[in-house]
Formats: sequence, C-alpha cells, structure tokens
Amino acid sequence: MSLSLEFCGEWFSVDPNEAFIIGREGPLRIEDNPYLHRRFLAISCADGLWWMENVGSRLSATVADSEGATQAYLQPGARLPLVYASTNIIFTAGPTTYEMQLLNDTPAYTPTGVTDSTDAGETTIGPIELTPSQLLLVLALAEPVLTGRGTTSSIPSSQVAAKRLGWPITRFNRKLDHVCERLTRYGVRGLHGGPEKLAVNRRARLVEHAVATRLVTSDDLFKLDDPSSYDDSSV
Repeated sequence: MSLSLEFCGEWFSVDPNEAFIIGREGPLRIEDNPYLHRRFLAISCADGLWWMENVGSRLSATVADSEGATQAYLQPGARLPLVYASTNIIFTAGPTTYEMQLLNDTPAYTPTGVTDSTDAGETTIGPIELTPSQLLLVLALAEPVLTGRGTTSSIPSSQVAAKRLGWPITRFNRKLDHVCERLTRYGVRGLHGGPEKLAVNRRARLVEHAVATRLVTSDDLFKLDDPSSYDDSSV
C-alpha cells in the first residue's frame, strides 16, 4: 500500500513503517511559522489502514474527501482512518492557511453518493445551499485560498472582506454570525465557542470547511467582480 502527500507542488512518499510528521519538525517541515506545532499531524499505517492523528495541543485540521462529500474536524488527540483515494487537508496556524492533498493507491472506501446525515457533529456529509449574500461573504473570506491553490494563504480580516464586498462592517458581521449559526446547526464544528475564541479562528474554520467541502470553488470567484449583482436582501 502506498500513500503520497502533495504540498505546494512538492510530493512526499509516506513510509508505512514510520510515522510521517507534519509540523515545524519531521518529514514535512514548515519552519517559518512559530504558530505551528513542532509535531502537529502524524500519519501512520496500522491494521491495514492509513491513519491520521492530531498530536498537537491547540490547532485543529479539516480533513475531507476530494469531492467534498464528507469532512471531519480533527481536534487535538483525535485520530481517523484515511479511507479515500484522495483526501484534502486544510488547517490554519496563526495568519496562514495550509492546504495539502493525500493520494492513497489502496483506498478502503469509494463514495457512491451524497447524503444529508451527520454523525454527532464529528463529520458532515453533503453540501448545503447558501443564500446569494451568504455565498458572497464566504467567497470574500476564501478568495486568497481559492486563488492560491497549492500555496499557503492568509485569510482576510472582516474589515478587508467587508470592503471587498462594499458592505458596512456591521452587515458583514451580522451575516457572518448567521452563516456560522446555520452551519453549526447543520453539524459543522468549530464555528462557535466561548469569549476566549479569537475571531480569526472562526473565519479560518469557516474557510476550511467551505473549501474542503466545495461549498465554494474557484468557479464562483467571478461573482466578487460585481458583488451587487449577486447580492440579496435575505440573511
């Protein structure tokens, strides 16, 4: 069985006999980000399956199949099997968002369709439809990631995204609240938390989920050229 990982155009082969570490140390070393754990994600082989474990203490990762049909929120201490032929990994450390792809030549599961069920909030299956204004908001936040696929990106502040859309910041924040509440009701985790949660964490988690599940794609970006034409008055 063979597993390969692509990051910023560079390919890595994962050895089934030793853990493959993603972090500031290890085979996939990202040294220039002090917000990233030394050891963040560990990929290993056991019981005939590939596994990914979050061995960090603070950061989480979004893991989804390439079609965006299923996605998991991998929190510190969590572990999941890598059962798809192609798996996308997205995570944010400090101001930077990273995107990686895993290719598995012996996948244990091949999706046959999309359903609307959820599993206790751990995994979300199937996309939902956003209103036109909600889609614009998510696009404004996800634009750097969608235009820079294969590179690292920074998620814009609410002020910058609101200006991109020509909205007052109060409207942007209100709609951001509604989008996060809606996705939380749908079972998406990490969009709501206590007062200690930084606002950037919510925006990053929203972008990670939207890009990983193909809620927004680069094909939608043209709407940002003339957002007023695609806006609506609904929440």
